[in-house]
Amino acid sequence: MKRQHYFLIALLFFAALSATAQNRADQNPVTYEELYDEPYEINKLFVQFQPIYGEMFVTNVNAGFGLEVAYYMADKMDFRVHARKAYTQKFDLARDIADKNSNVANIPNVYNYYELGATYHIKDFDISSKTKMYLYKKSYKGDKWAARVPLNVEIPCKVRKIYGARLGGLYFDTAFDVNRSLEKQDKTTEVLVDKESGAPIPTTFVDSNGETNDLTIFGNMSVAGAYVGGSMTWIKNVAVDFDNKYVEGVDDLIFTAFLDILIAPTSVDDIIYNGITYSSEDIETSILGFRLGMDGKFNRTLSWGYGGEVGVRPGVKGRGFYALVKISFPIYSTNLNYSVEAFGK
Repeated sequence: MKRQHYFLIALLFFAALSATAQNRADQNPVTYEELYDEPYEINKLFVQFQPIYGEMFVTNVNAGFGLEVAYYMADKMDFRVHARKAYTQKFDLARDIADKNSNVANIPNVYNYYELGATYHIKDFDISSKTKMYLYKKSYKGDKWAARVPLNVEIPCKVRKIYGARLGGLYFDTAFDVNRSLEKQDKTTEVLVDKESGAPIPTTFVDSNGETNDLTIFGNMSVAGAYVGGSMTWIKNVAVDFDNKYVEGVDDLIFTAFLDILIAPTSVDDIIYNGITYSSEDIETSILGFRLGMDGKFNRTLSWGYGGEVGVRPGVKGRGFYALVKISFPIYSTNLNYSVEAFGK
């Protein structure tokens, strides 16, 4: 019986809270004036500095910085150039482990990644939609804003949609663990044979203390090829002026989702040990891969952005899976229009 009383009291308590929330003084209807709703009037050039990215790449976990530039040519095409590299050796895991443990003479590559591509706008149109904006007053600064549940309103707006066809090129190089790669392919290091005599590379070596150890082998690979795919972009560029002393509401997001097929042959360096060159031909590679990703940024002179990808890269077979997250800050953008109209007096 007591449990039923407790349940009834709790129910009445939450009902009272709900009634209180529904009768907040600032929950009165608001009016607004549309300042602009122009999803086609976006900036043409975006320069994105990426101070941080993280990549869970099976071949080589790494983290670093990058630079990305995007250019929108009218309503027909957009272009993108991107480059990134690891901060230091400690953020380039395969290179760091190779430098400390590899017993072969190969100098481990620094991880670098480059990409250049274009998207053709197959269909570029707009539809009627709505966007959610939060109501904010300047008096809400600090703890007062943090302690309240923000109110929001839905504003009618136009959403621009772009169906795109993507085409571009990519290149990256990295060190990799040969022992693990061969183990993944159900092989041993004995497939690495002397190019002249055909003798396999030794599996063990004797260190300076006279102890016998397994031979640790790290090599290098480079991947250069192309990608082809499709994308869908959503663009909102709307601003309204609220009454009741609320600050202006803006939604100017440019968001793109894409799916690409990657086609790239892989070059694996031969292994050098004790002055002898051992062929890497029997290390299997994959020429095909794919990725699913997204990018988001805002149509402002200075702003920030984000991006992410997941997929399988061409490279050493069985070691291509990766997941990437990147943050862009700051992003500088401009419409490249510096002309000013002049009128005679």
